[in-house]
Parts: sequence; C-alpha cells; structure tokens
Amino acid sequence: MRRRRFLAVGAGTGAWALAGCSTGDGTGRAPAQVSAAPRSPEPIGPLPAGVTFHQHTTRLRAAGPLRHQMLSVSPSAQVRVSAVHGSRLDTAETVRAMANRVGAVAAVNASFFDIATSAVFSGYDGDPLGLYVENNAMLSEAANGRTALVLGEDGGTTRIVEARSVSTVTDSHGARRTIDGVNRMPGRIVGCGGVGGDVLRGTRGVRTAPAHNKLCEDQDELVLFTRQWGRAAAAAGPGSTEAVIAPDGRVVQLRSPGGGPIPARCRVLTGIGEGAAWLRRHARTGATLRITSQVHDGAGRRISGRGLTVVQAGPRLLRDGAPDIDIEANGIPVTALTQRHPRTLTGITDDGTLLLVTVDGRDPGASVGVTLKEAAELMRSLGARDAMNLDGGGSTTMVVNGRLRNRPRGAAGAPVRERPVANALVVLPR
Repeated sequence: MRRRRFLAVGAGTGAWALAGCSTGDGTGRAPAQVSAAPRSPEPIGPLPAGVTFHQHTTRLRAAGPLRHQMLSVSPSAQVRVSAVHGSRLDTAETVRAMANRVGAVAAVNASFFDIATSAVFSGYDGDPLGLYVENNAMLSEAANGRTALVLGEDGGTTRIVEARSVSTVTDSHGARRTIDGVNRMPGRIVGCGGVGGDVLRGTRGVRTAPAHNKLCEDQDELVLFTRQWGRAAAAAGPGSTEAVIAPDGRVVQLRSPGGGPIPARCRVLTGIGEGAAWLRRHARTGATLRITSQVHDGAGRRISGRGLTVVQAGPRLLRDGAPDIDIEANGIPVTALTQRHPRTLTGITDDGTLLLVTVDGRDPGASVGVTLKEAAELMRSLGARDAMNLDGGGSTTMVVNGRLRNRPRGAAGAPVRERPVANALVVLPR
C-alpha cells in the first residue's frame, strides 16, 4: 500500500457542526510535515488475514495532538464489508450493538441521520439521510448528487461516486408515478436533494440539490415503507392514504389516514396530497402495483450487485489521488470549511484495499480533530487514492473485536460516550 507524508495544517476552532456529523477545512498556513507511518498494532485480539488495525498519535502544527485509528481491509481478506442498521430504521442504535448482533470483526459508523438534536428533526431518530442500500435493498432514497461509498457491485469493485436514485410505481394499466421517498416522514425531506417539487423551508424556490442540515417540504408525495423501517409507517396526517402491498404486488388494503402497521412480508405506500389522490385512483384493493428502484453514478451508469451496499454521506475528499473537496455538490455551506471536529473517513487504495479511519477530537490534551483539508491529506498519507467523509462529530465510532477503539465525544470536554446512530459499516467473517 502506498503511503505519503501527512501535511499537518494549523487551523482555528469553531462551533459549527453538522447534525450528528462534522465538516471543515484548513486555513492554508505553511504546512509542517509529520510522519503518518502507523505504530505497531496494539494488542486487540486476532483479526482475519488481510485485516489490520493501527492507532497513531501525531501533532498538528499550531493546533495540537491528533489521534487516529485505521482499519485496513485488503481485497484478498477472507471477510465481507457491508452495512447494517439497528433493529429498526426509525430508531438509532450504537455501532457496538449493531456489530455484536451480526458478529462483526470490526465496525465504524456510516451515514448521516435524522438526529433528535437537529433543528429540523422529523421525529424518527435513526432515519438515514440520503441513499442507503443494504444487501441490495434500497432502504433510503438518495440526496441526489451526494457522495457515496459503493460496495458489493457486480465485478467486485469498491468505488466512491456521486449517486442518484429513482423509484417508481406502475399499475397494471401502465399508469406510472415517481416514488418520492423511502422510509421517511412524508412531506419532509431533511437534507433536500429529492425529486419533484421539493421546496426549501422558508423560501418559495424548488430545491433539487442537497442542502445539508436544511429542510425541504413537499405536500404531494408518495413514500414507500418497508418492514426494516419498523412496526408501522410514519404518521402522515389528515387526508393521507396508504396502500398495503403484498409480495406479489397485490394491494391487500387501502386505508386512511396513513401511519398504520406494516404487516410481515408486506410494504406500505403512503400518499399525501396528489400522491394520496394517485393511490385512490390506481391502488384499489385487489389491484396490482409494480415498484422498481435503481441507483446510478454521476456518469449515469446503473449501480447493481447481488449484495450491493451503498452509503451516502460526504463530501468527497480525494479523487484519483488529488484533493477534491466537493462541498457544493453535497450541499454543505462554505462556513463549514474552517471547522475542526472528530471524523469518520473511508478511502480506497490503488490496489483496492479499503481503509476505515476514525479521528478523535474535542479533547485538547489528547486529540483536536481535523478539518476537511487535513482529513484529505491524512487519507492520502495513508495510501488512499479516493476518499470521502462519513458521519462524524459525536457519531465517530470504531469498534474492533467488541471493544471501543476511539474516544467519541459529543462536545468539547464532554465524557466519552457511544452515540446511537443510524447504521454502520461492518467487517464480517466469511
């Protein structure tokens, strides 16, 4: 695996943070070169061949100490890297609990989520924000254009892409309509980037691009709920209608208002406004509906695979070995670029090795965290060709062999605490 030297850049501190995550960038002061070659692995118990763990502490010029942990998974390792969510999507769970339930060798937190402390919280803590595909099942729609990690694609490639998704419903007569969302509150698109008439709250303008930590609204939607969501669809309010759909596509019940139970092996399609009217016209009991979902990369190519995993977060940090911090495509404000926080990062090396990295922060005596520019340089020094930012801040968590390996903090000086999150990337033995 190629390694470069970590250019440590001094930067100021600040209080701006993403909901359940963090972003930031350096100030451009003259860099000081610091070796990023990891120390020998500390005793952590056995790991499968091809999987390694390292922890290293260095110092950022004019900023302070920096501690990071790295899991390296070679293409030949007898493991499978995938994503898992908690016992249900409408509630959050710790990374360690998820890892223990599936018998993972190691795990890190993954996507952004609708955290209860957010000013635009929709009421379901743990709901993934942006595209989330688990074992080839789309469980959350894309914030179109945001950065995503792709695992398990046909051909065995691992990629970082700018992703989009589309879902549609078609009745037996060919009438078709776009499905606006998957497993979320109808009418509320946290982070924006959706399809069909979404309006940024507080404005009159339609917003199709992501807007992180902002709320878009749409009064005419169809939202699909799967059993992974929970016991019942999200409450949709007066005038809403929902169709309960059997595995063969038959509508077994049409009910109003939305928010009813999701029967075993069934899905529920909830409509509000014009979406509710579409269901009343086309989803009578006994009718047949066909639902399809597709994911595409930035070049428009379809992403598919029998065990496909896609986790959308962002921004991108590296593209083809060079820094490429695409905050605009990810809807992140420029003010985020100067902020320093804990981070969870992922990258891919020239030989296809997957890197999962956590950076501790908010602990001035031990680790100050990094900006986005520093995160990009760190990932490049560790050998990554392409890299991206996952959820961070108080969510940043790494578990190896059932033990917490980093020190998550929700705020500066706060006690170490594992935050419940939406999902995790897990390393599973084959």
